[in-house]
Amino acid sequence: MKQIQNLMNYRPSVKVVDATLRDGGLVNEFRFSDEFVDALYKTNLAAGVDYMEFGYKADKNMFDVNAFGKWKFCNDDDIRAVVGENDTPLKIAVMADAGRCNYKQDIINRADSPIDLIRVATYIHQMPTAIDMIEDAKKKGYEVSCNIMAVSTAQESDVKTALEMLGKSPVDCVYIVDSYGSLYPEQIQRLAAFYKTYTEQYGKILGIHAHNNQQLAFANTIEAVADDVDWLDATYGGMGRGAGNCAMELLLGFLKNPKYDVFPVLKFIEKYTAQAKAEGAVWGYDVQYMITGLLNQHPRTAIAFTKEKRGDYSNFYSETVNHE
Repeated sequence: MKQIQNLMNYRPSVKVVDATLRDGGLVNEFRFSDEFVDALYKTNLAAGVDYMEFGYKADKNMFDVNAFGKWKFCNDDDIRAVVGENDTPLKIAVMADAGRCNYKQDIINRADSPIDLIRVATYIHQMPTAIDMIEDAKKKGYEVSCNIMAVSTAQESDVKTALEMLGKSPVDCVYIVDSYGSLYPEQIQRLAAFYKTYTEQYGKILGIHAHNNQQLAFANTIEAVADDVDWLDATYGGMGRGAGNCAMELLLGFLKNPKYDVFPVLKFIEKYTAQAKAEGAVWGYDVQYMITGLLNQHPRTAIAFTKEKRGDYSNFYSETVNHE
């Protein structure tokens, strides 16, 4: 069995990205209280987290502003109200979905924005748009990463083409994304080696974003660490769409860099994560999410199952298999 890593040491190039407001926002329509967001920012500072993702830069012509909380749109002034000039080591990130973001208008010059990192999210068929978004953000002065979503369903030849395109682009970091929570550590190892063929050739950073449908988000993330993946996404309490994500408390407990401190994370979880659940936000491993992960399907049917408060897992399995 491969040794995961020398557990007494750490790799200084590893960066932790908090995606709680963005992925977690998918379970409560981004309706976080100002107190929650302010506490999360301060906790990330205390915990030594490297990047904090505030949410999406969603197109206000496509999405009803009144139907979502403000972190669906991440106005720069709203971010600045939390972070001020952010004269700290913590960098601020937002996500821009290809086809769902008016990036030329809503992403302003870095010199005028509190944002440091634009995280472009794209499906394989949207790569030309994603490349244009990356180039636009780079010209405006940002760090830029790219999440190739649903890679578990993509043709290898298409992924090769996408990685070649990204390699030739000015993107800083390319992400392995287990959108459906269907991948196992051995597959993460192979994907990391595959991606690194391109990221190393073109001098790009490699990152991972894992989902917990099969209770493997943490396992897949630490496997990625062993495979020299440097940017690691996590959320407090694993809060995220459907089954959720790699839990921040697990990840910081695993990493041995002394700049990371799990204690502030635990304080946040006991108050604010518990409060989010009490207010009705639902996420985390459950059998319906295991089923969609096992079948390598988008969790939208499992999310609907959860909202309907169903418990007939065997019927859901039959329905899901029949829709493959």
